[in-house]
Amino acid sequence: MPRSSVFWSLKDWNFHAERAHSQMLKAKTFLGIDFGAGTLKIAEFEPADGGGLKLLRFGVRALGLPGSQDAARDGVLKRALGELLAEGGFVSRQANISAPGYQVFSKFVKLPPVDASKISQIIQYEAQQNVPFPLTESAWDHQVLGTAADGAREVLLVAIKAEVVEKLFAVGESVGLKMEVVDASMAALANAFRYNYGDVEGCSLLIDIGAKTSNVLLFEKNKFYVRTVPVGANTITQEYSAESKMPFAEAEKFKISQGFVSLGGAYEEPDDAKVAAVSKVARNVLTRLHMQVNQTVQFYRTQQGGSAPQRVYLCGGGSVMAYSAEFFQEKLNLPVEYFSPFRNIQIDPSVNVEELEKSASFFGEVVGLGLRNIADCPVELNLLPKSSKARQDFNSKKPFLVAAAFVAAAGVWAAGLFYSKVATVRREGLATISEKVEPLARIETSLKSEELKLAEVHKQTDQLGAWLSERAYWPDILTEVRSILKATEAESSQKLGVPVGIWVDTFYSTEPPKPEVAAAEEEGPKVITMSRELMARYGLLPKTAAGGAEGGEGGASAEGGSAAGGAAKAKSSTSTNEVAVLNLSIRAVNLQKVKQEANGQIAYDLEKMAKANPLFDASETQLSGNLEQVDDTTATFTFPLKLKLKRPIKL
Repeated sequence: MPRSSVFWSLKDWNFHAERAHSQMLKAKTFLGIDFGAGTLKIAEFEPADGGGLKLLRFGVRALGLPGSQDAARDGVLKRALGELLAEGGFVSRQANISAPGYQVFSKFVKLPPVDASKISQIIQYEAQQNVPFPLTESAWDHQVLGTAADGAREVLLVAIKAEVVEKLFAVGESVGLKMEVVDASMAALANAFRYNYGDVEGCSLLIDIGAKTSNVLLFEKNKFYVRTVPVGANTITQEYSAESKMPFAEAEKFKISQGFVSLGGAYEEPDDAKVAAVSKVARNVLTRLHMQVNQTVQFYRTQQGGSAPQRVYLCGGGSVMAYSAEFFQEKLNLPVEYFSPFRNIQIDPSVNVEELEKSASFFGEVVGLGLRNIADCPVELNLLPKSSKARQDFNSKKPFLVAAAFVAAAGVWAAGLFYSKVATVRREGLATISEKVEPLARIETSLKSEELKLAEVHKQTDQLGAWLSERAYWPDILTEVRSILKATEAESSQKLGVPVGIWVDTFYSTEPPKPEVAAAEEEGPKVITMSRELMARYGLLPKTAAGGAEGGEGGASAEGGSAAGGAAKAKSSTSTNEVAVLNLSIRAVNLQKVKQEANGQIAYDLEKMAKANPLFDASETQLSGNLEQVDDTTATFTFPLKLKLKRPIKL
């Protein structure tokens, strides 16, 4: 099943689970671990007879406030994980894990209708623009969720800082775990919901209330949407702790044992003032969460074309507070029930079902992690950094490396004994040969001197030939740039159905100086300047508003697209003896009124034409920055283009 096929029925799940099961009859058990902000959840599964997933054992451990604080989190997780594994009798050490929502960035982006071969490049570009931290310092993944009628694609983009995953790996490896999948909590939860409730008709709203953040998910037959909001159960504890002057740990314990969500309206408050206070705080916090839920539903309906939800499911540690379901039923005016992640999961007879029911709503992400081992899931993301994978591969090979080192050492000792005897024989033979070689060495020195002189003559003649060849190279390049602009105008005009105007706004080259050249330049750096007349000769300027050919016949005519863009110019900021990269600032007529994605389409068409040109290296010729963001009243917009010459220009 392709990754873009997100929405499955339960029948589809069973088919894929059975197929996976036939390949895994002899597989060992495996773990699903959710490193939540407030609670650590772990479960051990195995493929069930006849397909599906079977729960063997489970464990839950509260992390308290330190679990959501970066300074203390690693130590708290390591201690809690070690205790759970030891006390729960877990056998497997193969694990899929998920990180909490507050550490994961996610966003839905729409890609313009382009060739399938361009999707990866565009997604890379979108990731660079949207992920709030450098991609080089992150682990990220994406999934195409579907294609609209106009060819646009809906993509879920997810990223996490690599150092966060590395810390989770350090925690797992400290207790002997080998982690294979790093999932996002909302993706694991979505897979668990689809597996257990794939037969439910209409639109369903799932509210996952975590310790620090909450996930709001909407499902219907052909749509899926998720948003993480910064409201969680810890907010209730923190606000009540501040109001009652009670330590966080004590306030959390009181909230769990005595707290409930105030029903609002005219009702008799509890006699206990502390209970009344925590219930009011809980209602205030959940009211803020309800506002975020409403905003998410409205966005889903207006921007994603979704339907109004017909029912609500609650899950997560923050949802078990008394009267939470009644609160959301009152606010949303919809039937509310608790999400059961084990609805279609087989339970081993050894599992304490009564204890499982107390915390079942916590385990949505854990079940989703387990499903990754027995079926092709609707949402398959893996935020495993390359560095973590490489380290795991190395650790798994350590025993073989140690054995190989021992064998190699024994081989070296035997070889040393053998070669010590061979060396004695060689020394005796070498003394005899040296007497005959010395006269020949003197002749060789003389010949090398003459060869160096001949090489210098060849170098000078080659340089003269290169200078003659370079005389015509610049005009060839400018002519090709002109032809690319004209071809892009023609292709984009055909696609958009309106005239398209494109021209060069700025034309410059920047290359790092070679040390020997920089040292020789005493009068300042060389500057490669392209005059206005030369740019016009090769058609790289637009026509004037009056219709005069300021840029020659190759310039794009456009409303307001006169020479106001400034004379095109090329310059080198550093001293160098060759130019390999040309950076162009391209200006084009703003066609957003015609089509929202028109400006992006023009840029991608120009990039495609440039890559196809024989003078430029397709692997490094590309759009090198952002499109200028303009409104419909702006006549033109700009975007950068990098041209990598296959043959650098010698200066």
